[in-house]
Amino acid sequence: MNKFEFSDTNKRYHTLSFYNKKVFGQKVFKASLSANLICPNIDGTKGFGGCGFCSSGSGNFVPNVSGIENQLKDEIERIDRKKNGAPVCAYFQAYTNTYADVDTLRSLYESALDNERVCALSIATRPDCIDEEKCVLLAEFAKKTKLTVELGLQTIFDETAMFFNRGYDFECFAKSLEMLKKHNIRVCVHIINGLPYETPDMMVQTTKTLSDLGIDAIKIQLLHILKNTRFEKLYLDGKIDVMDRELYIETVVRQLETLKPQIVVERLTGDGDAKELVAPLWSKNKISILNDIDKRMAKNNTYQGKIYG
Repeated sequence: MNKFEFSDTNKRYHTLSFYNKKVFGQKVFKASLSANLICPNIDGTKGFGGCGFCSSGSGNFVPNVSGIENQLKDEIERIDRKKNGAPVCAYFQAYTNTYADVDTLRSLYESALDNERVCALSIATRPDCIDEEKCVLLAEFAKKTKLTVELGLQTIFDETAMFFNRGYDFECFAKSLEMLKKHNIRVCVHIINGLPYETPDMMVQTTKTLSDLGIDAIKIQLLHILKNTRFEKLYLDGKIDVMDRELYIETVVRQLETLKPQIVVERLTGDGDAKELVAPLWSKNKISILNDIDKRMAKNNTYQGKIYG
């Protein structure tokens, strides 16, 4: 029997579904939005071309209409086809959603909260686009709704980050996390498994370090090689490779073991755009991967946080 305290199913890790049931009493659906902002790693402030794996600023699933109100309308119509009337988290997903002045950001976030179906905000951004003034603004919204700031980190190792042109170091991330936590803001951190030249031990060290730093949630993503990216050329030239399916499952299980049980695991693999995906093709079957992670954890009689500390 599964006795993991942060689960009411067969899951041996702290799922977003479990968290939402505790906080909202039911499942919450995310509405993906674009604030029509850009990224300092694309516009020349930090660099050009973005990170080596980035094709469209994580905006593949954003509605192709302008304006937050119109995007929310389209997304809620999509959500209602799954569960009519379900509560919605407005997810500012595309590019860097604190990369503007605070007046602009306030207007964008308020336009989402104006929709009566929205019960939460999730704001994806970069650590180098967080400062004290923006933390004060975010804390203001955290008092109005359930707010999560999603920080793209990918790895704690600066050598890897330099290779894919991240544009900031781990110290910058740590300072941004500290600022956000000082203002009692919930933080979810994005990491990527399978980055070039990283070993499984390095990937596990990333999750262990984040657990020690006191993050609230994590998204674990598999490296996808996408069309029209720098990584596509490197992959096709045989200079980088992708993770094997079995190794990915094994690594994720090890990572979960290092995470505090209280940390919410919001993702264990990605939803890459099938039309853009070059490799690994095995990643298309997300349900199968998640099922095999569950099976491996049950077989090993392990659970999130088993070896934390």
